[in-house]
Amino acid sequence: MNKPSPAVLLAASFAFIIVQLDVTIVNVALPEIGHELGASVSALQWVVDAYTLGFAVFLLSAGVLGDRFGARRVFLSGFALFTLASLACAMAPGALALNLARAVQGVGAALLIPSSLAILNAAYAHDRAQLAKAIAWWTAAGGVSIAAGPVLGGLLMSLAGWRSIFWVNVPICVLGFWLTLRVVPALRGKEPARAFDITGQVLAIIALTAFIGAVIEFNALGASSHLVQGALLVALVSAVLFIRSQQRSAAPMLPLGLFRDVGFSGAVLFGVMVNFAYYGVIFVLSFYLQKVRGFSVMHAGLVFLPLTGTFIISNIASGRMQARLGSRTPMIVGGLIGAAGYALLAIFGVSNDATFMQMLPGLALIPGGMGLAVPAMTTSILSSVDRSQAGTASAVLNTARQVGGAMGVAIFGAMQDIEFALSVSTILLLLGALLAWHCIKHPLATKGASLCRM
Repeated sequence: MNKPSPAVLLAASFAFIIVQLDVTIVNVALPEIGHELGASVSALQWVVDAYTLGFAVFLLSAGVLGDRFGARRVFLSGFALFTLASLACAMAPGALALNLARAVQGVGAALLIPSSLAILNAAYAHDRAQLAKAIAWWTAAGGVSIAAGPVLGGLLMSLAGWRSIFWVNVPICVLGFWLTLRVVPALRGKEPARAFDITGQVLAIIALTAFIGAVIEFNALGASSHLVQGALLVALVSAVLFIRSQQRSAAPMLPLGLFRDVGFSGAVLFGVMVNFAYYGVIFVLSFYLQKVRGFSVMHAGLVFLPLTGTFIISNIASGRMQARLGSRTPMIVGGLIGAAGYALLAIFGVSNDATFMQMLPGLALIPGGMGLAVPAMTTSILSSVDRSQAGTASAVLNTARQVGGAMGVAIFGAMQDIEFALSVSTILLLLGALLAWHCIKHPLATKGASLCRM
């Protein structure tokens, strides 16, 4: 079998670059978007959460579409949809149009990620060691993109305004689309594709959108609002119907049986906690830096750099730690380091006269802890299920993490209190470390044994 071209890895990496870039680049632009479009804080929360929800609710189904229509075709469709949505974001006349376009961007992101991994899996199927290296490079590309997002966003806004942060997506997507056409072969699944769970997909969209919407609007409208109460009722009814549909479906979007394994459930909950804290804090921190401290958008982008910049180093360290100690230890250590970062930032970094050097330890420790914990969490998920369910288990984890991030933005954004957000995040990461200690298998434990005592 011919050795795959490095261009295949490059094409697949473009997907993770663009998806991760739009996670962080938009945060530094939120105050200016709000000023130009006359958008409220709740509307700006939707700028972040519409993308996250679009990504989360379609991620599980995107893998099914790749199985049915071929990973390359779905991958190209993801690039095309992301490009069109980015153009719509750049030309949005108001907050509603922007948020609708952001939701479509999220759907495009959902089409890109599973299919990019399927492309890598097929290209390096003959050599698992090379596949592991390819995925490491794919992950590193996303890490670089996350780190570059705030700085690139600050630079673009300083030169050309907030709309430029969406225009920059277009050449990246076009290049990825062109490269895919040139170097990625058509892929067809060897097994019959699972049925597309349209009922589950619709109910998931309704439940998650209604719940996040109720949380976002709660601060502005209050608990007595009929809109908030109605949205919560819709979310509850849709969630119950979703669970019922998944129990009865022959090909469920979300296989509920996976959650019977305490290691799987514990790792998923750990991921929700990590993303809840991180996404929520970076949303509130952007407003704090620019509105309270009066930083320019470029200055704010540079302050964000250490909050994203230590991921790559800690990702590499996580792999080495896992090789020697298993997944449990880096999850515990990462949770404790992340908690220390949030605590230090709360104590020393958010006073009105705090210097960058006082903020730096907390800003660096937060991604350092996440970088240790998240790869180990993913490994723990994959090792807790049968290999045939690895793709589904990974999709469940990433969906749960995206939902956790959306909830963090909604709740912390509603409070608009940076000290509250950092304090809650500290507690969540401590609880996450405790959860990992209780529920994740020790590397010396016998197969199938559980250390979960909860």
